[in-house]
Formats: sequence, structure tokens, C-alpha cells
Amino acid sequence: MFANIKQIFKPKNRDLLKRILFTLGALFIFKLGTTIIVPGIDQNALGTNNLGFLELINAMGGGAMERFSIFSLGVMPYITASIIIQLLQMDIIPYLADLAKQGHTGRQKINAITRVVGIILAFVQGYMFSFAFIQGGTVLEYMQFATVLTAGTAFTLWLGDQITAKGIGNGISLIIMAGIIASMPSMFVSAWQGFVGTGMNWVGILQFVLFVIVYFAIVLGVVYEQLAERRIPIQYANKSAGVMSGAQNYIPFKLNSAGVVPVIFASSLISIPGLIAQVTKNSGFISFVNKWINYTTPTGFIIYIVLIFAFTYFYTFFTIKPKEMAKNLQKSGGYIPGVRPGEDTSKYVSKVVSHLTIVGASLLVFIAGLPIVFSLFSKLPSSVTIGGTGLLIVVGVALETYKQLESQLVTRSYSRGRRRY
Repeated sequence: MFANIKQIFKPKNRDLLKRILFTLGALFIFKLGTTIIVPGIDQNALGTNNLGFLELINAMGGGAMERFSIFSLGVMPYITASIIIQLLQMDIIPYLADLAKQGHTGRQKINAITRVVGIILAFVQGYMFSFAFIQGGTVLEYMQFATVLTAGTAFTLWLGDQITAKGIGNGISLIIMAGIIASMPSMFVSAWQGFVGTGMNWVGILQFVLFVIVYFAIVLGVVYEQLAERRIPIQYANKSAGVMSGAQNYIPFKLNSAGVVPVIFASSLISIPGLIAQVTKNSGFISFVNKWINYTTPTGFIIYIVLIFAFTYFYTFFTIKPKEMAKNLQKSGGYIPGVRPGEDTSKYVSKVVSHLTIVGASLLVFIAGLPIVFSLFSKLPSSVTIGGTGLLIVVGVALETYKQLESQLVTRSYSRGRRRY
């Protein structure tokens, strides 16, 4: 890893260094935008003290929602639109299902549709958040605030596209990661103040050290969860097996193929009643949500966990599709040793994926639910958490970005080697 970092600063990789600097500059612009409050807002009168499950949006935006900045919505409307469009491709809307089968051209059209849906969702969410958090405004003012928030989302998406085209990694993912990382220093400061206080409390210092050790141990666990995979060997009828046949072919199945999508989707669903309660201002409905659906209550926590587990299963089989995989493998003349092609292969893949998903979903539930349990038994501020969706996102994006950076370095070295030859 450190050898690759040294290669970046070599003169021959100057263009790669420029891409990294461009990425850092774009992320700085995003962070700067999270500090700019929506014009016409009295920040002291905002009702964003208790965000509830909107903390996920707030964390991804580096605290932008809490300040009600122009980037309050961030890229979450686009993420929500992406999940919705992916679900609608399951033969629910034939037009989208046909586009999904058209290769690169179809993906471009789907991406354009997703962005339009994302902008529409941004305006709707912006209006609802303005109505919920800003007291005494008019309809015209709420529409004005919603327009500013929608423009902020559009600019954030454009900035993400620029990072993808001219920088390193996936721009939208890096923007989400940057927002989460930006809040980490203040979290550790709050943890220090909560454990140690103002004086030299040695017991508090030991507790803080233990907190840091546990935190980084969970980070290592998340890295393992992201990288762990089951490799199923594959053989082809026109190739002989053995040492002389070259590298072993296999199909890799990740322990958690769904990533953080189930957590985001579950959080979005369970936050809807709370948002409706804030908009309607109905005391009875607010009491019902706080008693039964709030994630700090036993029933709300159980609903949250069940939704994550169910969506993990659903999304995994939606993306992998064992029947199509078995069909494509049979067409290419490949087979799994000891398993008949066709239906038997489909059943075998489904069984493997099902077993992996049980373990992966359990780990995902544990990591997502850990900060909620921690907050119930801890006297620390709500900003101090262990585990959680944010950590999953940061580790996942960091690993993918490093892999892309490493592949570019390998490609450059290989190209120069061929030219010398």
C-alpha cells in the first residue's frame, strides 16, 4: 500500500497526482457549501435539534441538515431515486426492464431518468423539510427554500460527475464519504469531553482509550466484512484443468453483496412516519410515532432490524439473479465441478448466496444497530457512536477508491513496460 502511495508522487505519474488534487479540491468545495446557510433562514429558530432518523442524511452531508445549508439534502434524493429505479427494473415497468438489457446505451438512459427522478424527489423533500423545520413561513417561502435545496442537490450531483470524470473514484460516493469523515473529529472531541471532562481524570482517559480501540477494532471488522467472499470454481468444456491451463477461473460472491443499500432504504422507510408527524403537527400521531416507531423504542428497533434483514435478502437476489447466471454460464460452455448445468446450477448458486446472505445480513444488522444500542446505554452525546451506516460507507468507498487507484498504477506500469519492450 505504502509503495503505491510513493509511486503517485513520481514525475511519471504527474497526471494521476493532478487527478487526486482535483478530487480533494472538489471535496473542499462541497465541504465549504455545507457551511452556507439557505438565504432567509433564521438558524436560531430552526427545529433541527432532534433529527431522529434524518441523522443519516445529516451525517452524509457533514452536518449540513442540522445547519440547514444549501447542501442539506446532499445526494440522498439521487440515492433514493437509484434504489427506486432499480426496483422498477424488475419487470414492473417494461420500458425500464428493456433499457436494463440494452447495455451501455440503456444504462445512460436509465441514469438520465434517475437524475430527473432524483431532482423531483429533492424538491418534494426540500419542501417537506422546510415546512417541518421552519416555523411561520408562507407557501411561497417554503417553495423558495425547496428550490434552493434542489439547486444544491443538482450542484452536488454535477460536482460528483466532475470528480468521476477528472478525479479518482466514484464522485458521488466520495462526496458521501467526505461528509461522514468531516464529522469524525468532532465526534472524538465530544467523546474525550464526555469521558475525561476538563480535568485529568485517569479513569476517563482509560475509558476513552478503550473507546478508540473498540472503534478501530470495529473498523477492521467492517473491512473484513467488505472484503470477505466465497469463490466458486468454474471450468470450461474447451479448457483442460490443471497447472498448465493457467489461473483458476471462479465466480466470487461477496459476503454482503447488497452493501449499505438495505440500511439506507430501511432508514428512509422508517423515517417517513416521523417526517409526516413533523409536517402535520398532529399531537396524537406524534405520540404514536414516538412510542412505537421511533428507533429508540423496542418496537421501532425491531422494525428497523427486520427491514434491513429483509431488504438485504431481496436486494442480493435482485442483483445476482442465480437463474440468469446459470443460463449465461451454460451458454459460455462453463460449469461448476460436480454440479449439472442449468437448473441444478441455479439451485446451487441460490443455496450458496442464501447462506452467505444470512451471515452478511446478520453482520450488517449488528453494525447498523450497534450505535442505537450504544446510545441507549451510554451517557455520551448522540453524536458519539460506534459502528453504524456511516462507517460502512466510509470503509466501502475507501476500499473501492484504493482499488481503482491501484489498478491505474498497475496499468501505467504495464503500458510503459510494453513500450520499452
